[in-house]
Amino acid sequence: MRLFLASTSPARLSVLRGAGIEPVCFSPEVDEEAEVAARERELGRALSAPELTEYLGRLKAEDVVRRHGPEGTGEIDGLVLGGDSAFLLGGEILGKPHEPEIALARAKEHRGRSGVLHSGHWLIDCTGGEVRGAAGAVDTATVALAADVSDAELERYVATGEPLELAGGFAIDGLAGAFIERIEGATSCVIGLSLPALRRLVIGLGHDYTTLWNRD
Repeated sequence: MRLFLASTSPARLSVLRGAGIEPVCFSPEVDEEAEVAARERELGRALSAPELTEYLGRLKAEDVVRRHGPEGTGEIDGLVLGGDSAFLLGGEILGKPHEPEIALARAKEHRGRSGVLHSGHWLIDCTGGEVRGAAGAVDTATVALAADVSDAELERYVATGEPLELAGGFAIDGLAGAFIERIEGATSCVIGLSLPALRRLVIGLGHDYTTLWNRD
């Protein structure tokens, strides 16, 4: 069984490779801001963090299937995974900081506190040349940043550029690993995608998760 990843995220790719899965990666073409705004207008309310991450994961997976699946280029025969992440601190959804000043301010706010990382997933069964089904799931993990991390340490971390394109503004599998005091939940969920959630989705669509293992 081949897994097709609707993402070019190095973090998600790293998680899968560490779990023995070498996916085929496609870059989704989704205007996330416009799609979320349209969905919220349709619902008449803002999406919650779990809803947001699963919805964006679904849009990414469906876009890749549309362009590269049976009705597109026909390159896909397997399972297609889309995902997205959102970090909540004090009930506020914090996306990728992008700018150093924003990353530093958020890190200082997170210091000595716990935030919640939501990881949304959407898996489409595209085996045998047709779309056979789909399912979604959201996993969460709580992340505590040590209270004794100094301003100087946070400034140096932000200066590396590592946190700028990460939900929550930190990488537990990178330089910020020494600053993370405690994690409650799946570590893979915090890094980019939840392996336990992926396994349950694969089984739910009628497949054996271990057939995804294709790395020595």
